[in-house]
Amino acid sequence: MTSLVRHITIDCGDTYTLGNFWGKVLGASLADDDQPGDSEALLVSEGGTLLFIQVPEGKSAKNRVHLDLQPQDRTRDEEVDRLLALGATLVDDHRRPDGTGWVTLADPEGNEFCVERSAAERAA
Repeated sequence: MTSLVRHITIDCGDTYTLGNFWGKVLGASLADDDQPGDSEALLVSEGGTLLFIQVPEGKSAKNRVHLDLQPQDRTRDEEVDRLLALGATLVDDHRRPDGTGWVTLADPEGNEFCVERSAAERAA
C-alpha cells in the first residue's frame, strides 16, 4: 500500500492572511470556519489542499520544497503580473528570449514559488 499527499502544509505567522493570498492565487476560499487569529487555516482548491499552520519563528532560508504554478486561462507573463498585484514579490526571472523559462516569486511571508508557461504556451 502507498501513501497519498493529503495536504501541502505551509508554516507561517498569519494563517488567515496568507491563506487568503493563496486563495486569490488559486481561485479558492478558506474553509468557512477559518477566522483571523486561528492557528491553522485550510484551503481546498482544484489543484490540491494547502494547510497553513502558525509557527512562532519567521522564514529564515530558501524553501526546500516549493510550488510550481501553471496558469490555466492566461499567459505566464499575465499571471506573473496578476500575482505581483496580489502582493507577491519578484525573486528571480528565468524567462528566456525564446519564451521558455519561469519566474520565481515569493508570497507575502517570503515563501518562494514558480510560475511556468501555460499549457497553450507550451503547445505553441
